[in-house]
Amino acid sequence: MTQAVPYQSFPNSFKRDLLAGKKLIGIWSSLANEISTEVLGVAGFDWVVLDGEHSPNNVRTFITQMMALKDSPTAPVVRPSCNSAVELKQLLDAGFYNFLIPFVESAEEARSAVSATRYPPQGVRGVSVSQRSNRYGTVPDYFKNVNDNICVMVQIESMAGVAAVKEIAAVDGVDSIFVGPSDLAAALGHLGNPGHPEVQAVIAQIFADAKAAGKPSGILAPLEAHARKYLEMGCTFVGVGSDLGAFRAATQALCDRYRD
Repeated sequence: MTQAVPYQSFPNSFKRDLLAGKKLIGIWSSLANEISTEVLGVAGFDWVVLDGEHSPNNVRTFITQMMALKDSPTAPVVRPSCNSAVELKQLLDAGFYNFLIPFVESAEEARSAVSATRYPPQGVRGVSVSQRSNRYGTVPDYFKNVNDNICVMVQIESMAGVAAVKEIAAVDGVDSIFVGPSDLAAALGHLGNPGHPEVQAVIAQIFADAKAAGKPSGILAPLEAHARKYLEMGCTFVGVGSDLGAFRAATQALCDRYRD
C-alpha cells in the first residue's frame, strides 16, 4: 500500500511499486469534488485517477482534491484532457507526479508526453522556481531529483495505438501501458461492449506486448469478473470502478428499496 505523505516526497513510492510489479488497485474519480475524493482516500485504494478528460475538472479543482488525499495512502494520478505540453506543465506545477496520458497512438506521441514532464536537458518542461510541486521553493534538491520521480503511463485506445504498442512501450520514460477498454471497443466496431471476444483478444495482446517490453500494464475494469481476469493475466494496475458509478448504483438501489 502506498504510504501517505504530505505533498509528494522522494522517492515516488507509487512509481516504485508500479515498476516493481506490485498489484495496485485503484478507482476513477469523476465527480470533481474534494469531499468525494477524500472519501475515496479514506477507503484506502492504492491510487485514484483524477480525470480531466471526461470530467469537469480544472487545475483549481485538481489541487483541492490532492489536498483531500494528502493524509491518505492513496496516490493521486491525473489524466489530462489531452497530450498537451502546456497542460502537463500546469499539472506538474500544481503538484502531480503521476500521469495517465490519453489516446497515445505512436512512439513519437509517447516521447512528447515524457519530454513534457522532464526539465531540460531530458525534456522541455518550463521552469517555475516556486510552485506547489516543490512546496513553493522549499524542497531540497527538487530540480535534481524530480525528473526521476515522474511517472508516465500512456493509454492505448485506438487501432493506431494497438499497431504501435511495441514501439510505444519501448520509449524510455514510459512506465506503463494502460488499456482504454471503452474507446478500444468502439475502435474495433463494438461500441459499448468491451467484453466482446475480439476486444478481449486485442487487450490480451496489448498486455503481452507490454510484458515483452518489460513494462507493467493497466486497465479500467468496473466489472469484477473482468478485473479478476485481467489480474490473472498479469495486469497489475487495475481500476475497479468509479466514484460516479458507485454513487449512482448505491443511490438507485436505496431508492428502489423503498418503492411500492
